[in-house]
Amino acid sequence: MGKGIEELTTTKYLIHAQINANGIVEKPDVVGAVFGQTEGLLSNDLDLRELQKTGRIGRIKVIIHSNGGRAKGEIVIPSSLDRIETAILSASLETINRVGPCEAHIKTVKVEDVRAVKREQVVNRAKEIYKGMMEKVTPESMKMIEEVKEAMRIHEISEYGDEKLPAGPSIHTSDAIIVVEGRSDVLNLLKYGIKNTVAVEGVNVPNIVADLTKNKTVTAFFDGDRGGELILKELMQVGEVDYITRAPKGKEVEELKKEEVMIALRDKVPIEQYFANAKPKVKDKVSLMRNILRDLEGTGSAEILDDALNILHEVKVEKLYDELKAANKEAYSVIFDGVVSQRLVDISVSKGIRNLVAFKASEIVKRPDKLRIITIN
Repeated sequence: MGKGIEELTTTKYLIHAQINANGIVEKPDVVGAVFGQTEGLLSNDLDLRELQKTGRIGRIKVIIHSNGGRAKGEIVIPSSLDRIETAILSASLETINRVGPCEAHIKTVKVEDVRAVKREQVVNRAKEIYKGMMEKVTPESMKMIEEVKEAMRIHEISEYGDEKLPAGPSIHTSDAIIVVEGRSDVLNLLKYGIKNTVAVEGVNVPNIVADLTKNKTVTAFFDGDRGGELILKELMQVGEVDYITRAPKGKEVEELKKEEVMIALRDKVPIEQYFANAKPKVKDKVSLMRNILRDLEGTGSAEILDDALNILHEVKVEKLYDELKAANKEAYSVIFDGVVSQRLVDISVSKGIRNLVAFKASEIVKRPDKLRIITIN
């Protein structure tokens, strides 16, 4: 009884091996072959008899079945050796080629980490215990807890400037700041102890935030959608940004969990690297532009983009021609929910635009070499 308990508490690994014998063999035959044919194969430190005497391997368990003049079964050896020694011991079993009077073949199937199994059992049991604890908490109690947590977060939030922009309490004193989109983003980051934030509260970046960025080390942390791209573009035009990070695609900063927030801030990149990585290859760019076009289907809208596919302007299709007349040199591609006409081709060429992307193209008489017309197909 004592020995079984000791094995249970000291075992680190379980070696599982499969045995096939060309004849009828019994358990003692298999155990004898394991000890006998590995003896002297390895150093004295890994001799099975000595290891078992010192309790570093447990009792060898054999399950054997005979059928049709052949035997097949499993060998299980508990080991408290380290990982490397256990692996060597497992490999040594495969050198056994005879059990009793019969030819035999042994193959290590797996080495099971007993501690990992125990850890999984602990986690699963902890979940059950926690679930039971939570079931005993009444909805009224949960509501009270959430109200107190929310009140504490709101108490910590401060305001910045005459516009009273939502900000963390450290925004005035910290040398490094994080610029986010809205109040909910500030509250979510406060929940995780991040207090050097300020929100722009919309696409138009306030002058007071633009001025603040010129005296601080600035990380822009925006949502992983097209709105986030637009705000980032605006911030870069009026302020100074040192690092950029984004929420995962399709997610908002306000809904991120702590681990996601920490990963995003850890993986922030310098602004130069961000735009170097963001510039897609030609084939990828065409595919991306077609995806953007699909997003615009049925909206009657148009987007004017730069070379890295950042949005410069967004207008209705009926105002696209007038917008292109006023376009600057950064305009590189135009994607719109409509039909490419000769008139749009001419104004695009005159403005140095390289791509016109739409669902269809009418008959184009003058098709310039420097302009690429891309349709959905």
